[in-house]
Amino acid sequence: MADVLVVAEAAEGKLKKTTHSAVTFARQAAAALGGTYSILVIGDALGEAAAEAAALGAAKVLVAESSALKDYVAERYVPTVVAAAKGYAVVVGTASAYGKDLLPRVAARLSAGFASDISELIVDAGRGSASAAPSEGSTLKYKRPMYAGNAYGICTVSTPVQVVSVRQSAFAAAEPAGGKAAIEQVAVVPPSAAAERVEFVSFDQVKSERPELAEAKVVVSGGRALKERFNEILDPLADVLGAAVGASRAACDAGYAASDLQVGQTGKVVAPSLYVAVGISGAIQHLAGMKGSKVIVAINKDADAPIFQVADYGLVADLFTTVPELVKQIQAARS
Repeated sequence: MADVLVVAEAAEGKLKKTTHSAVTFARQAAAALGGTYSILVIGDALGEAAAEAAALGAAKVLVAESSALKDYVAERYVPTVVAAAKGYAVVVGTASAYGKDLLPRVAARLSAGFASDISELIVDAGRGSASAAPSEGSTLKYKRPMYAGNAYGICTVSTPVQVVSVRQSAFAAAEPAGGKAAIEQVAVVPPSAAAERVEFVSFDQVKSERPELAEAKVVVSGGRALKERFNEILDPLADVLGAAVGASRAACDAGYAASDLQVGQTGKVVAPSLYVAVGISGAIQHLAGMKGSKVIVAINKDADAPIFQVADYGLVADLFTTVPELVKQIQAARS
């Protein structure tokens, strides 16, 4: 048997939805290894986050709570995560900004191999059959995108402990499994003298009434073609659909949209139920961030735009007249 530890991400005392994707991976990995999975919640004022984690079917929930961990600083979190990880074969988190910052440091301290941003778990049962019963001898292989998602590589990790970060858009959010896991308090390990010199200054968060881009079920994204009318055209459509607003890198670089709205290889990776691309040509860097969406709708006046190759529905039209008309038709249909 081998067990899995999920490093949860919490903010403002609540569990981030990104954690649910890591739990889905943990369920798969624990089943393959014949073990169980636990969830580590770390930070300050974690009562609500711990209760939510306890409903996700874990064997137990470990809570490392301290006012010293109120503001995330990797150097302060790593010693506690490393201590909690003892006895686990796999340590996993989501490849969010939090996971990308924390998990490589954890892997280094554990002398563990690190498989980053994986999109699929492949179980090799070691008996020549993918359907063979899971066992302690099962090998976990990790599929991860390369070259902006145009190719995939499959890797294995040979160290006794493996650290993995999963792509949120590739693993469905775990639902409550029924019952409540036991909640255990774990000691917070003091940081090193060097880490004490790292000071948290501030966290500048963009507050919005819209859904968070990486977690939204509907996303409406705009490209550079919208120019200065970016918000004028997109906001009404996002409002009527209850959607988050995204943007291409070209729109962000041109100053038409804020940089935190960027979707793509160097921005946020999303996989909503519905993705509406307005005036986006479909460069491979942008497709890498949204092509996992369940339904893709593209509106572009260029019939040869690459976005139409991945779109489920495409409309070749002038977006400045089409999008306002679409908003009117949706409102009329709902009334």
